[in-house]
Amino acid sequence: MTIKPANRISEVKEYYFSKKLREIDEMRQQGIDIINLGIGNPDRSPSDAVLEELTFSAANKGNHGYQSYVGIPELRNAFSEWYKKYFQIELNPANEILPLMGSKEGIMHISMAFLNKGDQVLVPNPGYPTYASVSNLVEADMVTYDLKEDLNWQPDFEELEKLDLSKVKLMWVNYPNMPTGANATLELFEKLVAFGKKHEILICNDNPYSFILNDNPLSIFRVDGAKDIAIELNSLSKSHNMAGWRVGMVGANPTFTQYILRVKSNMDSGMFKPLQLAAVKALALEKDWYEEVNKEYLERRELVWEIMDTLKCKYDKNQSGMFIWAKIPDSIDSAIDLSDKILNKAHVFITPGTIFGKQGDRYIRISLCSKQEVLKESINRINNA
Repeated sequence: MTIKPANRISEVKEYYFSKKLREIDEMRQQGIDIINLGIGNPDRSPSDAVLEELTFSAANKGNHGYQSYVGIPELRNAFSEWYKKYFQIELNPANEILPLMGSKEGIMHISMAFLNKGDQVLVPNPGYPTYASVSNLVEADMVTYDLKEDLNWQPDFEELEKLDLSKVKLMWVNYPNMPTGANATLELFEKLVAFGKKHEILICNDNPYSFILNDNPLSIFRVDGAKDIAIELNSLSKSHNMAGWRVGMVGANPTFTQYILRVKSNMDSGMFKPLQLAAVKALALEKDWYEEVNKEYLERRELVWEIMDTLKCKYDKNQSGMFIWAKIPDSIDSAIDLSDKILNKAHVFITPGTIFGKQGDRYIRISLCSKQEVLKESINRINNA
């Protein structure tokens, strides 16, 4: 007897980094020292105040039970104040903010809350692979839209208007952009909101990179009337060095928030209270916290630029976020070919842009989440190889 998996599983492939990390682990077991410059996993710790709060709260024997599906009021209020202070946006903590166990969770919750089988979803190319995989999991039909370097990696609205949009229910956008590092502008968000309203398409902005090498955090909610048609995800993973903590949020109007909550409340039993209390401390950090984090990223970025120069890749120095995105030389067959050569000859792993869509075929991406001495060693290895 053969037990077959659900049809949706056949449409979803194993995450690229899952396979590549397994390959790297096998090389390490053979005694090969591999430097991984591929994944945006912050290597520095959260603020001491955040760690102290977690320790203190976890020692409280009354903090270990189930929690509310909507998060503790202190956390919702902290997210609200954070948005007011840094994004100049008013989000009602009572009904326009829903804490999440990481924003990746939110991509699934939003998709399950709004998409039926056969609904169409606009997914960026290049873009975060989870948008595509989750669309497949909920059996929605994915329609990719190209982001092009000559348009600063923004949607081509003229091309979008040529599509049959009658079945499109939702559009994923992500600014500051991953993987390209392109920044958002208020004009772009105005166009997206107008596009969503014109075609009755829900615009979902995934916004976890606003504080990394970016002096102007921007929310789609800065656009008048955006709450009528837009949802925004945010996270403490990158901005506060808390990736493993899995603390994020979704901001939306009260109706949208309730739709998402109906899904979420059937999938978890609330976030550990000490995590929530520690997140409150993180959200209250002053501007100097972000400046100190970015000071280190600035120094690392110089070294990553040196790697890109060594590989004769071209890149935009105005990128935001914790990655550097660069175009490979014409003499190289593909980004995967270059990535594999560097891995096998220099024992340094660099992400090929191909995994983010066909528009990434001629690009590579390097993370800034390695210490400077590791980046310097990577430069030496690549030069020697």
